[in-house]
Amino acid sequence: MLYQLSEMKDFIKNPVNLHKVEFWAATTMFVFAVFFLVAKSANGDTNALWTTYKWNFEESRAQYSFYTNYFFPQISRYVILYTSFIVFNFYITPRVLKRKEPVLTILLIILSISFMGVLLGVADTYLKAFLLVKYDDLKDAYNYIFQTNFVYTFWLVMMFALYSIIKYTAQYLLLNSELIQSKYQIISREGLIAFVLWMISVFLLLIGQAPHEVVGVWTVIIPFGIGLYWYSFYDLIPKSIKTKRPFYNYILKVILITIVAIFPIIPIALIIYNKGEMAVAINLFNIAFQLLITAPLAWVVYKRRLAGDQELYILKTELGRSYANFDFLRSQINPHFLFNALNTLYGTAIQEKADRTGEGIQRLGDMMRFMLQENMQEKISLTREVEYLNNYITLQKLRTDTSPDVKIEAEIEEQFNTLQISPMLLIPFVENAFKHGISLREPSHIKIALQTKENTLYFDINNSIHPKPENDPEKNKSGIGLNNVKQRLRLLYPNKHELMIRETGKEFFVHLTIQLA
Repeated sequence: MLYQLSEMKDFIKNPVNLHKVEFWAATTMFVFAVFFLVAKSANGDTNALWTTYKWNFEESRAQYSFYTNYFFPQISRYVILYTSFIVFNFYITPRVLKRKEPVLTILLIILSISFMGVLLGVADTYLKAFLLVKYDDLKDAYNYIFQTNFVYTFWLVMMFALYSIIKYTAQYLLLNSELIQSKYQIISREGLIAFVLWMISVFLLLIGQAPHEVVGVWTVIIPFGIGLYWYSFYDLIPKSIKTKRPFYNYILKVILITIVAIFPIIPIALIIYNKGEMAVAINLFNIAFQLLITAPLAWVVYKRRLAGDQELYILKTELGRSYANFDFLRSQINPHFLFNALNTLYGTAIQEKADRTGEGIQRLGDMMRFMLQENMQEKISLTREVEYLNNYITLQKLRTDTSPDVKIEAEIEEQFNTLQISPMLLIPFVENAFKHGISLREPSHIKIALQTKENTLYFDINNSIHPKPENDPEKNKSGIGLNNVKQRLRLLYPNKHELMIRETGKEFFVHLTIQLA
């Protein structure tokens, strides 16, 4: 689904793709309209066919010809409408949006409207020739026909403008659906798509000159349904699920909302229809529509999404844990560090006749045992994690104790509690501090603090920063890095941790709190 959404976004982003769809959709409609008109004229006795204004010709006793008074005028109208759409959609509207030569653009709009009005008026003098008989003065008849067509032309231009508004609004909403949803949690992607489809459907109803009643119902009930769907996802259903009878509780809330909605819908319906009985009918239809269609649909979609999210979360957690543990086991203590440690131990053995060497080897053995045995467990005692940290810091101190400009402070509180933590969660920060914070040639410092209060762990690191020399084999190696530990924290302690990382030109700061219970 995410792949399909990405494909759709890539398609929408390219204006050429949209223009192709629009062009071929308009061309297809034009071809079909002409085809049905030609197919209609294929009947042998064309004058016997029923057409739009034939009855008016008969009533006025005006001379009627299928081809002169219907076929050719109708073909002309189709050509004018098709050409007008192409001109406005692909040429004039982009100029307006880009504010390109505004004076020339206004002139083009005026000329286009004038051309459309005149051409449609000429076509109508044949299509509605019966009016020439009804009026005593031909001038009055022509004035009526052309005035009507100019009004119709202005209406068409408004429809083209409405189409452009819908198109660019839909494009913006679909391309930014994730951003909109992150800012406004009440808005769902399905709701945005429904809103776009509603705008398109209103345009089609208007351009198709649908009955006044149908347009009114569609413009009142569907937006209310979309709003109810959004609100159900954001508030009604999540709160209802926590009750003993969730669906019953949810439906009662929907009934209450639809009853309250009667008060704003009645004046809107009265404005549209100016009839009290229509206002009552729309409200009854709205209540039935929301209760029978919108509310159950929102409930089913929410439940399916909830089940899908839970399954996806479990899979992501297990997969993330597997990858993270594998990476830690493989890379946490890299060979370069082990060689450094062994070399340090060897030098210490020569200088001190193996006193500190034994301690170093013991700590290194404890660390390797920890990695091989306890690292693969889901949780270990915080005491063991702290022991591992102390062993690591002590080993690193063996390497740096000979340098007076290196200061390492570790205020790690001894743990006597029963708290547990995911293994190898804290060491990346310490490893990062020693990797980037220690230089045996320049003043360096590392300060590590760890303490617990009740069930909360507080962990702070502050270290200097020293760029690695070009010949250092660790320069281009990132190891596990902070991104991995951030991922593990999100997976293992969602909403139970706070990680703040700050870096200046010379220092690096980490503050981490974790609720361990």
